[in-house]
This record gives sequence, structure tokens and C-alpha cells, in this order.
Amino acid sequence: MRNPFVMECGEFHVNYKQDMAIWKNSRVRIRVLVMVALFALFPLVASDYVIGLATLCGIAAIGAIGLNILTGFTGQISIGVGAFLGVGGYASAILTLKLGLSFWIAMPLAGIITAIVGGLFGLPSLRLKGLYLAIATLAAQVIILFVISRWDSLTGGTAGMMLSRPQVGDFFFYSEKSYYYLMFAVLLITTVFTLNLFRSRVGRAFIAVRDRDVAAEVMGIDLFKYKVLAFTVSSFFVGVAGALLGHYTMIVSPELYSITVSIEYLAIILVGGLGSVFGSIYGAVFITLLPVFLRSGVELLSGIYPEIAGVLNGMKEVVFGLVIILFLIYEPEGLAKIWRNIKDYCKLWPFSY
Repeated sequence: MRNPFVMECGEFHVNYKQDMAIWKNSRVRIRVLVMVALFALFPLVASDYVIGLATLCGIAAIGAIGLNILTGFTGQISIGVGAFLGVGGYASAILTLKLGLSFWIAMPLAGIITAIVGGLFGLPSLRLKGLYLAIATLAAQVIILFVISRWDSLTGGTAGMMLSRPQVGDFFFYSEKSYYYLMFAVLLITTVFTLNLFRSRVGRAFIAVRDRDVAAEVMGIDLFKYKVLAFTVSSFFVGVAGALLGHYTMIVSPELYSITVSIEYLAIILVGGLGSVFGSIYGAVFITLLPVFLRSGVELLSGIYPEIAGVLNGMKEVVFGLVIILFLIYEPEGLAKIWRNIKDYCKLWPFSY
């Protein structure tokens, strides 16, 4: 009989199927199922305010996974993710309001439209890399927001567009709980798809392009094809996140997709961990909730020291930037690496080797 107190001394695989499995053993699979069940039961015990924050975290995680496919896994820097969120949000709004399509058709179509736009702006990626590619994606941010702001007949211009919540028959997703479950389902699909993507030939080609594009080309990888494909796949998920966010807030407007949003999404994948699917989720939760905790801290201290409330309000952006700098200095691999360190410590404890 197996001793339950005996610690594992390694994972041994005897074929490629075991080695390439997402969940390496039954213990990990059980843990994942428990976590999924806990998140599914979470709305039953949380308040609407907390559920709303969780929904925003989940939508941000979907977009961050899309950005991480491009930047973390393929090594293509993008500063235009805010504009691509806007493309997804506006595409869904136009399809539902002006063409009368159902949200369930408009959401994937919004992702496809954003993927096409992202692929077009990804065409220069064969000739550009690093800072030059970042400037090109920044140009995409400016161009897309200019078109959205000035094409009044289609987008409503600076006034934006008002959306409605999705519905199934006579049921509308107006409650926080119902929209949380919608977000949760899309996040699960996004996560599982991305995890499987990097077990495939396409995903391995993305990683090869990131590690050394010249060596990848020598090995027969078509750089142009896979770089544009990375922009396309990444933009699809960002567009889906934009559609979900637009129908959740029930408004799309150009100022909601500024360069600040692009920087926040870059911060998410930097803090969470470049090249990590679950790191995107950790980073989305951290960056989304950071302003909430800072605001709570300011309110708490202002009750004790009213005269410093104004100073602390101006420090929020400073703290936000400081957090990013500290992660880049002390843990460049982000929260995903910190979590791996904790698991490794627990696995080896009480031994120091």
C-alpha cells in the first residue's frame, strides 16, 4: 500500500503523449478541477461589487492572454492593444445595433474583424523588430482611434455608442452573477485553447521566432507567416475581450481605449509573467485590483489624516509605476515565477537541496 506521507521525487514520462500533456499527473488535474469549481461557486458567496471586480479581472485576463501570445510567446512588442480592444468593442456594437445580429454571433465576428485588422498592422513585422515595431504598433493605436473618433456615421464619433447586455431568449445577462459566468466560460475556452496552442507545431514556431528568429528561419520556419499569424491570433482574443467589455459597461467611446489602456495591458503581462498563460491571469487580477486597494488605503488614511488625502491621491500613478519597476528589477518573470518558487519550496520542504 502506498504511504500517503511519502513525497514525490520526480515526474517520469515514458512517451511523448505524457511529456506533452497539459496536466502532468492526476494530482495536478484534481487541483485544477477544484480551482475551477471554486471559481464557479464564487458568485454564490460574494457581493455584487466583488463579482463586478472579478468580471473586470476576467475580461482583462482574456485580453492579456491575447497580448501575451504576441509579446510573451512570439517576442513581438505591441503598444496598440488598447485600440484593438476598441475595434472589438465597436465591431460588436455595430453588428448588434446597426445590423441587428445577436451578441452570440457578434462576439466571435468582432474577434475575427479585430484579427484581420491586427494582421494588417502586423505586416511590417517582417522588416521591423524591437523598438521600431513598438513604434509601428503605436501608430496603429493612433490611426485606429482617429478613425473611430472621426467616422461619425458608423461609430458615433466622440459621443460613442450605447450597447445592451446579451440575452438568451427572454433572459438578459443584466445581473453581475450572470455576466460573471459568461466571462468565466470565455476565459476557460481562451485558457484551454492557448495552452493547447503551444503544444502544437504553430505554438512551437511562435516560441522559436521569439528565441532566435534567424535560427528559426534557417530551420525552415516562415517568419512572415508566423509573425502575421501571431498578430492575428493575438488580436482575435483582444477583440473578444473588447466585445465582452463593451457589453458589460454598455458603452463604447474613444477615450476608453487610449494609450493608457495599452500601457496597462503591457503592465499586466510584465507583472504576471511574459510567456505564461496563467501569469496573464495573475497579472490581470493584480493590476485591476491595485487601484482599488490604493483607493481604499487613501480613504482609510484620509479619515485619520484629512490633510494628506490630496497628496495620496496624486501618488496612485507613482505607486503603479513603482510596482512595475520593482517587478522588472527583482522578479522579471513576474508573479508566475513567484508562484512556481512557492510550489517548489513546498515540494522540497523541509529539505534545503
